[in-house]
Amino acid sequence: MSEATGDGVALPRPQDVVARDLCRRLAREIVAPIAREADVERVFPAAAVRALAAEGILGAALPTARGGLGWDALQLSHLYEEFGRVDQSVRGFLSVHLGLVSQCLHEFAAEAQAAHWLPRLASGEIFGAYALTEVGAGSDAAAIATVAEADGDGWRLRGEKVWITNGLSAGVFIVFATVDPALRHKGVTAFLVPGDADGLSRERMSGVELGHRSSEHARLRFDGVRVARDQVVGEVGGGFKVAMGGLDHGRIGVAAGAVGTLQACLDAAIEFGRARRQFGRRVADFQMVQQRIADMATDTDAARLLTRRAALLAVHGVERTKQVSMAKLFATEAACKWSAETVLLLGSRGYVNESPVERHYRDAPGLRIYEGTNLIQRIVIARALVGKDTRQGATS
Repeated sequence: MSEATGDGVALPRPQDVVARDLCRRLAREIVAPIAREADVERVFPAAAVRALAAEGILGAALPTARGGLGWDALQLSHLYEEFGRVDQSVRGFLSVHLGLVSQCLHEFAAEAQAAHWLPRLASGEIFGAYALTEVGAGSDAAAIATVAEADGDGWRLRGEKVWITNGLSAGVFIVFATVDPALRHKGVTAFLVPGDADGLSRERMSGVELGHRSSEHARLRFDGVRVARDQVVGEVGGGFKVAMGGLDHGRIGVAAGAVGTLQACLDAAIEFGRARRQFGRRVADFQMVQQRIADMATDTDAARLLTRRAALLAVHGVERTKQVSMAKLFATEAACKWSAETVLLLGSRGYVNESPVERHYRDAPGLRIYEGTNLIQRIVIARALVGKDTRQGATS
């Protein structure tokens, strides 16, 4: 098999091959043709997403009993890689809808909540969004300022969220708010909020994003949004656990999406190197170009292997926070490096949006930020390795 098509790492399970081939076909036939226009116009590609829903992709992460495809984390890593290879905005939509919302609810929601929301998410009747980030809280989730005030047999939510992906179209939100700011992470609680809830307003974030321009990045305002007591996900004060569980799913999606960017850039570099001639020779025959292609291919396979290791641990239900952070860190850093080098290699051809390489270059930095910045990933990895200082009087 050809490394230039992303098959350099063997797929031992038949279900992995089926998932990869289906997603590769849908990415090429449905998403790739509209990716450039959606990016230029900064328009969410709703028609393409609806077409993916018709193929079952919006339920890929859920069991068949909930209307999904029943794919596990390894199969989902192929999904995120293949869609990330053609368009990070669509991949980002899927990572949030499938990983942060659908998988999170499947893991933590009560039966009545799951029965009501999951089939609708799986069919694409509604989209999901994950409302965690605030102006003063992102990496420090315990600093959430959105409050949940007790109100009879329920709660009233007041506050603001920013940079919420899928936030303009979502039919349901997992909203993180605190029942008592003094409790820090022990006060954080997850709530289910329908998209048509009274007191909820949403608008597009101001400014123009560097990349992921056809994603919906929204500002949400909660002005006394009423939430029934039975719409708490998990337990009151247990939202931090829900948030971290969701991020483990989301980070695998980001890592796999970065592998898709790496593979797309490698494909473009190889194609250009073979076709372009300078000084009477193929560009691919120059040693500096060969060095870049060799290093890019090696980093692509390394990122893919790290990501698949994390996904495989998830399949087996093994603790994997460190390995997920390693995959996210390495893959996204490599995507930034090699998308920039591919623009350099292609020259003027890579500098304009007639080539997808220009979009990959702009999209890559966002991958270092989403689902916890890479600075935070390094902290997660280091703490897992060195442990906690248990000496009396030690500070964290």
